[in-house]
Amino acid sequence: MGTRFLRHFFEPRTLAVIGASEKPHSMGGLVIRNLEDSGFPGAIWAVNPKGYDKVFERTCVKRVTDLPEVPDLAIVCSPVATVPELIQQLGRFGVRAAMVLSGGSYLNDQVADGTSIREQMLAAARRSGIRVLGPECLGLIVPGRKLNATYASQPVKPGRVAYLGQSGMLGNAMIDWAAGRGIGFSHLVTLGDSIDVMLPDLIDYINQFSPTQAILLHLERIFDSQHFMTALRDASRNRLVLAIKSGRTPQSELSDAPPTPGVANRDVIFDAALARAGVVRVDNSDELFDALETLSRMKPLRGDRLAIVSNGLGPALLAIDKLITAGGKLAEFTEQTRQALIEGDFDVSLPGRNPVDLGGNARPERFVEALEIVANDPGVDSVLVVHAPTRMAPSKTTAEALVANRKRFKRNLLTSWMGLEEALSARHECNLAGIPTYISPEKAVKAFMHMVNYQRVQALLQETPPSLPFATTPEIRTRCHRLIEAAKERGRDQLTHEETGKVLEAYGIHTAPSCYVSSPEEGAARAGEFEGRMALKVIHEHNCVPYRYRKHPHKLSSGLLQDLHTPEQVAEGVHQLGDKVREKFPDVRIYSYCLQAMQRGKHSMQLCAGITRDPIFGPIIVFGIGGYKVNVLADRHVALPPLNMTLANDLVSHTHAAKLILEHSRSPQRDIDRVCQLLVKLSQIASDLPELKGLEINPLLLNRDGLVAVDFAMDLGTPARHAIMPYPEELREWLTLKNGMQVEIRPIRGEDAPLITGFHSQLSEESIRFRYFHNKADLTKRDLSILAQINYDRQMAFIAEHVRDDGSKEMLGVVRVWNDPDNIRTEFSIIIRDDLQGEGLGSALMNKMIRYCKGVGTLEMVGKIMVDNHPMRALMKHLGFTLHYNMEEQVVDAVLRLNEPTSEWQRHRLENQAY
Repeated sequence: MGTRFLRHFFEPRTLAVIGASEKPHSMGGLVIRNLEDSGFPGAIWAVNPKGYDKVFERTCVKRVTDLPEVPDLAIVCSPVATVPELIQQLGRFGVRAAMVLSGGSYLNDQVADGTSIREQMLAAARRSGIRVLGPECLGLIVPGRKLNATYASQPVKPGRVAYLGQSGMLGNAMIDWAAGRGIGFSHLVTLGDSIDVMLPDLIDYINQFSPTQAILLHLERIFDSQHFMTALRDASRNRLVLAIKSGRTPQSELSDAPPTPGVANRDVIFDAALARAGVVRVDNSDELFDALETLSRMKPLRGDRLAIVSNGLGPALLAIDKLITAGGKLAEFTEQTRQALIEGDFDVSLPGRNPVDLGGNARPERFVEALEIVANDPGVDSVLVVHAPTRMAPSKTTAEALVANRKRFKRNLLTSWMGLEEALSARHECNLAGIPTYISPEKAVKAFMHMVNYQRVQALLQETPPSLPFATTPEIRTRCHRLIEAAKERGRDQLTHEETGKVLEAYGIHTAPSCYVSSPEEGAARAGEFEGRMALKVIHEHNCVPYRYRKHPHKLSSGLLQDLHTPEQVAEGVHQLGDKVREKFPDVRIYSYCLQAMQRGKHSMQLCAGITRDPIFGPIIVFGIGGYKVNVLADRHVALPPLNMTLANDLVSHTHAAKLILEHSRSPQRDIDRVCQLLVKLSQIASDLPELKGLEINPLLLNRDGLVAVDFAMDLGTPARHAIMPYPEELREWLTLKNGMQVEIRPIRGEDAPLITGFHSQLSEESIRFRYFHNKADLTKRDLSILAQINYDRQMAFIAEHVRDDGSKEMLGVVRVWNDPDNIRTEFSIIIRDDLQGEGLGSALMNKMIRYCKGVGTLEMVGKIMVDNHPMRALMKHLGFTLHYNMEEQVVDAVLRLNEPTSEWQRHRLENQAY
């Protein structure tokens, strides 16, 4: 639904609390008292059909229509059965936002007309366009506007952190946790069981209209994964985002969605989605604030190597255990650091090694001296101080010494003051100084690993990937679509083994040479085509369905015969396998029998790879160890398509398969690159073939000759919706410029960073100034990632590309748009290489973008042009833009209406540029 009318929730001038009374347990009464205690400056009215004159000295009326004016926000605390009618009344009265705090387990129960209360609420909201937050929400708090519209039990201090959650009670607890940590909030909102306003809407609003530095998320369920991922990826590029999710196990999952084929626990998909969005996931609420403290106070890490300095070996070893099990690295000191520690007689346990044990008698000055040596080591990225109080070294005194000398330490510093009495003052000193501090070494290490993970996921967001290993073509897509259509025309929802092999070969995935026979005689005749031993597999309806392990307890390999030597054995095998299938599955159709040469030798490693479809996140790429004699769910890791080589490498690096490759391969990097290339091709298949439901390659053999798909299966379903919109291949087009140059105009992709760099280097200073409004000599890595890696459902960029005579490519120009989350207005920019201006390229790019924006329903295109950019002003005038001089910014505003508004709110947005 976007950010429509959300400002009425966060910036109301007037409020009406419906269902408020002065009874001790009245939810509405609690809300009014919280509003008064927070100092809300606007008018507050109460609505109660019992006819009270006043509720806590606030004017009370019987009906919504009796209110003195239309309130900006209505807070509904009435019994939930009355809420649908109330929403309808509020909408007719002109209220734009309603927050429903009441609720109950019977929201989904059917009433007299066969619908549920939830459905009636949503229908009432849709009729008038009113936005509804809830039911069963805690409410919202905006301390900066003195707004506490909740039934929470304590006040919230202002801050720069937004908390957006899906549980009212957890929101209540979050307020208390934050108060104990001294953390303030810019916004605190819980959605409850929201029917209209969803979490991505709130993320978009906070990202677009709030100066918030960090967003804390509590997740229970996701309804629209594409909206969720787009909002999250946009937000995490601009601010720190941390998330905690309940429902990590199937038993606590609330979505009631069917299982994902081939994935035992959907939580790994949430992990992959959050990491892909640049979000740090934590395991519990306490950890959420530990991570917030670490990430908001520490400087960016150079790496993941941790040094430990303590006054006892035992606590340091606890920290090391936690570090290694969490995937971190213990720093190794240089020879210079080791000598300095030994000569200074610092370490009483492991001289010159990490951890540095200063002993129980270590005075504060010894800590400072040791820390200065360790923090100067180039092999150290962060230092953890672990301290237990002793008579010789009280915690507070040691903490004061660290704070006083903090500028002498060249690395990030974390502290763990162990204990609850004396250590409390030490933690207080560090908190005041902005040094992250934790109650135990394990918590400190966990917080450090959050920083490591944050750096990793943010690096993936900003990575400019290498070129794609495979380029799809319209011919490839057409060929595969025909195979799928032919199978559907025959009434099948899966492809045969042979048909699946053709799809894989079309995308450059090598399959084992196979022949398909339908009778013992044909099998015997074709056996002569193979040298050595052969394998025979029966192909029937059941084993053409991928990820079918749990539905059939018999071994997956029971339809397979191996080590056949002669044509006679092949013929007998056809008889045997056919009889077995007909006995076990009498109604199942046998398609054929697949005959292959045995694939032993060459030091082959068995892997599995494929595509599955999650009911929430859509197509998912899976990879891990393969073969029929392993637990197929034990090492299956997942990633959201589309993938590039960088993202594929990140997926592979988390698997046991990668460890085996690194240990046993003669050329590990070559083999990992081969696997990554295959995963990128699978990602392209998922994007190109939306009706593909599942594709499993198992076993996938990796040996010295490369990768070969031995067995595979593919089934079909309704067209998929991707969580991250794939590359829009259909938007490519070709044209000829006035000078005869052949040019392709296509959407930009992450791999185009080198093209952008080359293009930028050929621009004149004037062209750069016209585009960026200042001289920008070089593009940073972050610049390139922002320019090349875009969300296609909210941004678009078309580049003009030319192929030189030597086959290399060059970029000639680019046009971009940035849509607001509600698709009301889009802002454009365009830049053409200086030597090609006047050749019709600018007009071609702008016309393509105008057609695209009209097609996706955008209402208005706007842009800012420098006053002295006369060619651009002329082009915009030629294209039909209206030009206005903007005196405040001293630029020319160019505006083009693309589509007409269909609602009053859209008209209001266009006229007032409000939200």
